[in-house]
Amino acid sequence: MRTPEEFDEIRPYDPEELPAIFEELIADPEFRAAAEQVLPEVPYEEACNRLRRCRTNLEVQQTFFYPLLHGIVDRCSDGLVLENSQSVDKRVPHTFITNHRDIVMDSAFLSISLLDNGFGNTMEIAIGDNLLIRPWIKKLVRVDKAFIVQRSVSLRQMLASSARLSRYMHYAIATKHENIWIAQREGRAKDSNDRTQDSILKMMAMGGEGSIIDRLKQLNLVPTALSYEYDPCDYLKAQEFQQKRDIEGFKKSPKDDLVNMQTGIFGYKGRICFRVAGPLNDWLDTLPADMPKTELFTAVASRIDKEIHRNYKLYAGNYVAADLLRATKEFAAHYTSEEKTRFEAYLESRLEKVTLPNPDTAFLRERLLTMYANPVFNYMAARQE
Repeated sequence: MRTPEEFDEIRPYDPEELPAIFEELIADPEFRAAAEQVLPEVPYEEACNRLRRCRTNLEVQQTFFYPLLHGIVDRCSDGLVLENSQSVDKRVPHTFITNHRDIVMDSAFLSISLLDNGFGNTMEIAIGDNLLIRPWIKKLVRVDKAFIVQRSVSLRQMLASSARLSRYMHYAIATKHENIWIAQREGRAKDSNDRTQDSILKMMAMGGEGSIIDRLKQLNLVPTALSYEYDPCDYLKAQEFQQKRDIEGFKKSPKDDLVNMQTGIFGYKGRICFRVAGPLNDWLDTLPADMPKTELFTAVASRIDKEIHRNYKLYAGNYVAADLLRATKEFAAHYTSEEKTRFEAYLESRLEKVTLPNPDTAFLRERLLTMYANPVFNYMAARQE
């Protein structure tokens, strides 16, 4: 099935396009260098032949990305679980909307979790064009079922770009029967205070048919909470907070994004948990049909936040951070003295990794504690509502 031409610039490659793209990738020296780095035990020609035998994007994922990602789970974490997946109908495509911690791994880990939990398919993944820093990377992610969010267009072009993106998402769900992953906000929540941006929901409602509620329902939204025990990029995020504080107009460079991607992939994560909150459609049906747009989007964003917050998996370190940040023992029942000592040692080891010429240790420590404490505060607030 050929995807409509209007989506050619942003969509994943169709299966019939893959052979030509494979050859372009194989001939690219940068792709070869990357492949030999992540698959050192596989001769390059053998890897190329395996790639050429793949007929669909899913086959590429199952042949290369699935074992590669499980290898990362084995080497760089203490396990990956997907909980409450039975709350969604696996025969129906869904849009999984999650909190956002890591540039690459959030969606990658959820994709393999779906396969491991009987979904039979992975997801198409929304990825910002600011991360596609090399031509081969752009090609590879489109092979890997990613569709592109155009963030580098002008303000004048943004409305048309967002409308096309929305139409594509509706097409992927309704016609291609693909699951979708999208973050609840643009960019990572570097302080872990996860909040859904109304603009994401407004974009989603540009496509589809009927009322705004109808259009959101057509995407089968499923809030999904993601919890890493340890964030490999935590010290980089803290470092960026100080840079933004001290340097007017500071923005990360493509090199910074690359460092964050590499650190997020290969850094230690502890335990990793996705917890599915369940589809939103029944709740959407309870909203008044004449609800003003602004109120509607705010209400939906708040509902997604609540579902994500109350489904966090909290670890001992989260509770330790909450008590250290506020200088209390409010959550002491949730950790032992050994766990507190271990987390404090972890905290110091992260501060030692900061490479700023003038590190503000007290500020950096507060930022790190906030990252680990905010899920506790959000969880408690959501449970009390």
